[in-house]
Amino acid sequence: MPVPKYHQLFNPVLEALRRLGGSASISELNEEVIKNVHLSDTDLAERHNQRLTKLEYQLHWTRSYLKSYGLLDNTTRGVWILTPKGNEATNVDPQVIIRFVQKRSNERRLAQPIDAPTGASMPGGAEADAEETWREKLLATLLSLSPSAFERLSQRLLRESGFVEVRVTGRSGDGGIDGVGIIRLGGLLGFPILFQCKRYNGSVSAGAIRDFRGAMIGRADRGLVITTGTFTRDAKAEATRDGAPPIDLVDGETLLDKLKELRLGVDVRMIEDVTVLPEWFAGI
Repeated sequence: MPVPKYHQLFNPVLEALRRLGGSASISELNEEVIKNVHLSDTDLAERHNQRLTKLEYQLHWTRSYLKSYGLLDNTTRGVWILTPKGNEATNVDPQVIIRFVQKRSNERRLAQPIDAPTGASMPGGAEADAEETWREKLLATLLSLSPSAFERLSQRLLRESGFVEVRVTGRSGDGGIDGVGIIRLGGLLGFPILFQCKRYNGSVSAGAIRDFRGAMIGRADRGLVITTGTFTRDAKAEATRDGAPPIDLVDGETLLDKLKELRLGVDVRMIEDVTVLPEWFAGI
């Protein structure tokens, strides 16, 4: 079947969030939706642009429309949550949501067509456009780096994330292992992690994960693959296969978020205005 349009995913996204307990990261939410849309691996891998598959692009619009309608919200750390209105909505009418959002967009002179063509403004207006602009620019910058520069960036990323003794090896014939670092637990226990850096478009396959794991044997019990692209469904399954050393996966979208969070090559300016919300705690 073809990749569903964004409005056909309104109810699947709401249902997926309920199954996930009312909140989820984008990757968790997308994976939960994928379980129930019954698409082939070929359909799932079909690209919309350098950053997103066609399904991820449609889901991007889905989240934006549901947020504009008041059913979803998202935190500064990229977690999407059901609002009280979203918790009560069991089966929404897509056309009602589309008319509401487009009416509001028209009022803001940002009318949106139902098929949301490439390059159109998001329902969120200038704020959503700015979000897309910096992500596209950052990804293009990463793809322009040399392989050795991307390895050094990954090294810095791991150090800033709490790894110690991070070394880039980058030796040819090393089974795809680009470096090693140690993650400390409680300041007492240290575990070596081998990592691999893949700076390219497209998806990392299950075969690449198996090859990396093979190179890990006898050297570390856990691995990490960092890519500017995505991972196939089979690659994700292979990374967590029972009885095999686990491999953690960082895809392009997660990488962009992490660079922003750590302020690595990204300048974020904001005014802090802190308000305690007792009603939020009352709803836990």
